[in-house]
Amino acid sequence: MVGEQIKKLRNNKGISLSELAERSGVSKSYLSQLERNLQVNPSLQLLSKIATSLDTDIEELLNKKKKVSGLKVTLDAEWRRLLYKAISEGMTKEDFVQFCDYLHFKKWQEAKRFKGE
Repeated sequence: MVGEQIKKLRNNKGISLSELAERSGVSKSYLSQLERNLQVNPSLQLLSKIATSLDTDIEELLNKKKKVSGLKVTLDAEWRRLLYKAISEGMTKEDFVQFCDYLHFKKWQEAKRFKGE
């Protein structure tokens, strides 16, 4: 939930609830209600204020971004399910890299065939 993510980011940055309220212009009581999941549907304007105050963006507050090799990538439920399935079936990171290399090769091969080479 968004409140849990706000609390996690706030704590990771060492910011008190009072300080976040002051920085964002959002009342301390409302922030507290968000963090305790008593308020679960804040407006985008409010999320924007909180995100800016935490030096992040709305997508991270909504916990929709994951960092992969320095890039931010959005993983939807389908991707997460596929990744967990592959891992549970024994796929390693090396297997994944080899699979990606194979896909690149197949695309290259297909492009070469399409060009008539």
